[in-house]
Amino acid sequence: MPNDPFDRLPDVPSFIVTSETVHDGGAWPAPQYSGAFGVAGGKDESPQLSWSGAPADTLSYAVTVYDPDAPTGSGFWHWAVANIPASTTSLPVGAGSPSGELLPVGAVQLTNDAGSAQFIGAAPPAGHGEHRYFITVHALDVADIGVPADATPAFLGFNMASHILGRATLVVTGKIDE
Repeated sequence: MPNDPFDRLPDVPSFIVTSETVHDGGAWPAPQYSGAFGVAGGKDESPQLSWSGAPADTLSYAVTVYDPDAPTGSGFWHWAVANIPASTTSLPVGAGSPSGELLPVGAVQLTNDAGSAQFIGAAPPAGHGEHRYFITVHALDVADIGVPADATPAFLGFNMASHILGRATLVVTGKIDE
């Protein structure tokens, strides 16, 4: 896959992530687009996620949503949550709200590339073509990855690199026609 964000990272075992909101290879539904960026019908609502089959020695999870196709030179981070307890195997729709009240106790929601600690929906520039969004659950070998709440998702990724035991990814698409 061109411009795969995991191509240059060490291979790790995969496990299963599913969603009642989206499916691998499918398109985002309207609520997962960005109302904050003015997309009609967008609600900046994070998708429901469930996962299973992570390595037995997993101590926590992180969830990220990343668009490598954004015209920025560095992609666009839509959501990052760290320190999800190993006992958690799902997140409900809307867990990425600004309040974070639906996230498990101890989880830390980081600031996305729009500057807010929440899920920010898809908003590819009109006419820019189809974008891919990598929704990834990372199984980690530490209970606390040690990043502050004001850290960037890229900093989280750097800190996670040597702690990833497994990875589960759904890739969904988004496009806004001119």
